[in-house]
Amino acid sequence: MSMSNTIQGFSRLTKKEKIVWLTATFLPENPEATHILKQYWNDDSTLQQLHDEFIENTISNYYLPLGIAPNFLINNKSFAIPMAIEESSVVAAASKAAKFWMSRGGFKAEILGTEKIGQVHFTYSGNAELLKQLFEAKKAILLEDLKPHTASMEKRGGGITSLTLVNKTKALDNYYQLHVTFETRDAMGANFINSCLEQLAESWLREYREAHSNNKADLNIIMSILSNYVPGCIAKAEVSCPVSELSEANGIDPEVFAAKFIQAVNIAEVEPYRAVTHNKGIMNGIDAVVLATGNDFRAIEAGAHAYASKNGSYSSLTHATVENGIFKFWIEIPLALGTVGGLTKLHPLVKLNLEMLGNPSAPQLMEIIAVAGLAQNFGAVKSLTTTGIQKGHMKMHLMNMLNQLQATPEEKEAAMLYFKTHKVSHSAVNSLISSIRKSETV
Repeated sequence: MSMSNTIQGFSRLTKKEKIVWLTATFLPENPEATHILKQYWNDDSTLQQLHDEFIENTISNYYLPLGIAPNFLINNKSFAIPMAIEESSVVAAASKAAKFWMSRGGFKAEILGTEKIGQVHFTYSGNAELLKQLFEAKKAILLEDLKPHTASMEKRGGGITSLTLVNKTKALDNYYQLHVTFETRDAMGANFINSCLEQLAESWLREYREAHSNNKADLNIIMSILSNYVPGCIAKAEVSCPVSELSEANGIDPEVFAAKFIQAVNIAEVEPYRAVTHNKGIMNGIDAVVLATGNDFRAIEAGAHAYASKNGSYSSLTHATVENGIFKFWIEIPLALGTVGGLTKLHPLVKLNLEMLGNPSAPQLMEIIAVAGLAQNFGAVKSLTTTGIQKGHMKMHLMNMLNQLQATPEEKEAAMLYFKTHKVSHSAVNSLISSIRKSETV
């Protein structure tokens, strides 16, 4: 890159000045660039400023469709679940699965744990037993130093639930941790946890130096940070019914359907290549609701995939069985979520979406989102083992292809009618629209 394309003090420019520099430097051949960026600005200047201040160097808004998947029955309560996602067929698949299970008892969900984790990582080259003795002697002081940070959380029933010293020198020379577990109630808790960890690191280093005034170099703090791997913060969701009640699964014999479905899930349990795509489908549903409720889908993704590898090989997050004639399909997944803090009280749509869900607590939101993932996976595996995934997906993708071809309303109507009985593909859509346009010019 040419040095002439770099800039100093970019963050101090106004939004309009940022766009002028950006379009002149990197989009000089696109006369529509400025218009495209500005057309997504909100006319409400106060609302636009709110969005501008979510991140740094904002130049526009990037829209994702917000859809609704209705007819979810979760623990005998009805929900319409908001989903923010761009991928065709995700909302439709979730809705279809919800409707399928609504008449079969719906989804059952429960929380298996809400524990969060953070660590102070440090190196120490001295005697391990002496370090352990020092930690035990100073543990009460370390916890007392954290009181100003934990007082408010403790009033809400949360706080630090354990503090341990972990010797990791077998994995990495001189490597140790202070391993801390937290309960953060309805907050995701990242800022709370990281503030506690940084205070803990400061106190631990101080106590060590006071005890070893002549040997200060033995202990060195590397970093203090929460973990997005939360195997103690788990939501479980499941569906079940007699195998005979699966009879509506695309007209296939219910025994055959159940057997194929279970075999497909079993394959994802033992074959990592399949498991990754299997779990990606689960995350289609989960990420869409996580995003719609103002939570961190990157953290959820990282934690879920780590959990899928917890037994040493990457495997399915869902499981299925038939026992005594009962089909059962379930998921257990780590979900560190919040319903207070972050965007949950700032973004107007996030607030509305949470209200739509009945203003759930964090554990209740965990249950809802686990259900969304299970529903998505049920829809995907059902399609894969019956009609094939492309039939439904390409029909949903049809409108995107028509928009790419700038189809008129009349052309769209003709295409929708035609592809009710014909297979959808890019070439087929292109061919149909071309033939329509040729006939109009004759």
